[in-house]
Amino acid sequence: MTMKQKFGLGCALLGAIGLTSAADAAEQITFVSQGGAYQQAQTVAILDPSAKKLGITINQDSIPDAWPAIKTQVGSGKPIWDVVDTPTGNCLRGGEQGLMEKLDFSKIPNGAAMPEAYRSPYSVSYEFYSSVLAYSQKKFPKDAPNSWADFWDVKKFPGRRALRNHPFATLEAALMADGVAPDKLYPLDVDRAFKKLEEIKPHITVWWTSGAQSAQLLNDGEVDMEMAWNGRVSAVAKEGAKVSFTYNQGILQSTSLCILKGAPNLATAIKFLNEAVDPVHQANLPLHIDYGPGNPKAFETSVIKPERAAQLPSEPANAAKQALMSYAWWSSPAGEAAEKRWASFMQK
Repeated sequence: MTMKQKFGLGCALLGAIGLTSAADAAEQITFVSQGGAYQQAQTVAILDPSAKKLGITINQDSIPDAWPAIKTQVGSGKPIWDVVDTPTGNCLRGGEQGLMEKLDFSKIPNGAAMPEAYRSPYSVSYEFYSSVLAYSQKKFPKDAPNSWADFWDVKKFPGRRALRNHPFATLEAALMADGVAPDKLYPLDVDRAFKKLEEIKPHITVWWTSGAQSAQLLNDGEVDMEMAWNGRVSAVAKEGAKVSFTYNQGILQSTSLCILKGAPNLATAIKFLNEAVDPVHQANLPLHIDYGPGNPKAFETSVIKPERAAQLPSEPANAAKQALMSYAWWSSPAGEAAEKRWASFMQK
């Protein structure tokens, strides 16, 4: 069965999971994620077990960017989706714009037990990944770059470099390169960040636009170091590429679960939300893909072995080395202005 057959593209194609058919199920929800290996992994680790435990049917849909459809569905007054797995910033701005349900955490005890920084009035963290400093082990077999200051040091660490063509994480990296501590980044000093980026800009060989491109750059040896997502680097390393990365000064990012305003199956969606961030279900996810659990209590279970935990971005010791991205700041007027300023920076 192809991914298109299983998950669909857009709203038309829905695949039911669970022990009962959609016709027989007393309760059901429509769950939306981003497709690919990621959605396959969460189906096995989280969605199927949640459906079985709750006795519900979970209809799945997939779309790379759910935001336009969220606005259209809620704007119509008749949304067909219930729960969306989407970048955390979408949940926050959706809440501010009246597109997401405000969550009653008394009905979501697993979410209520999570750190405050991992949840909002409209969302709970679902999984974590990191923007990290990755490098070629062929180019740097011993003294590898280990901080964004090293990345900016073109004399001590000569080589071809790449950064993401997007301000998310890139501005944070620039500020850390300029000496700002990971836990002191927000509110971002945008002027300072862009000034620091002007320093490194002449030395950037490629400004990448997709995770696949970033992985290919390292795999093919087109660049010697770059900002990349940890899972992408791990994937090419498993395939034999001589590459590595450091979590030091990584930028810890997340996708979250949120519920559309006026969701057709609201009560069931709330029950599912709680189940989806159950520590055991969450601990199952990194057994299938290189993402960290959104619920840190997953690391207290016996499911994730210590050697596996050490590889994950949200493992407490790894998380402590990183900056936790503030989606609240990026969703603010200052963050939106920084996004607009990025386009001007790239056009210079």
